Amino acid sequence: MPLDAPPLLPSADSDSTVSILQAKGDAPPAAATAAVGWPLLALTTWFGSGLIPLAPGTMGSIAALPFAWAIAWTWGPWALAPAAALVFVIGTLAAEAHVRRSGEKDPQRIVIDEVAGQWLTLAVAPLDPLAYGVGLVLFRICDITKPWPACWADRSVPGGFGIMLDDGFAAVYSTCMMALYVHYFM
Repeated sequence: MPLDAPPLLPSADSDSTVSILQAKGDAPPAAATAAVGWPLLALTTWFGSGLIPLAPGTMGSIAALPFAWAIAWTWGPWALAPAAALVFVIGTLAAEAHVRRSGEKDPQRIVIDEVAGQWLTLAVAPLDPLAYGVGLVLFRICDITKPWPACWADRSVPGGFGIMLDDGFAAVYSTCMMALYVHYFM
């Protein structure tokens, strides 16, 4: 590495390393994640599931399932709706801090939005493995295809609120489809 090249990871005395690398257009994910800090990274990546390189959104949705099961088993499926709302609020703040610290717009590793959306979808589902599997597939389809207004929110609303909002809109669609599935097929 040439002497004038910036370090790949930020040092304790330099908060500008990530900014320098991003200005050059070659910020490695390690530098961006290092700038975020561990507690915040654990929350926004839902305990690291968003760091899995293959389909991080799907991994975040899968990682949300055991927590959803525990909430529904303890307080009933409808408890997932206020839990999703709480995660939405916390996720908005955490995602905003994450993107400010990393300098990225909407990194795929942020999956707390998938957690909120997945929980809302499962709020109308019985505590049943098949129902949870169907809910996972329905939410992932809606999150990936982003029907309006999810596509608008994804393109037009910046920051942590935008990161959370598009998945919230997608979850409204998947929750309605899940309710129909439960009504007609379960």
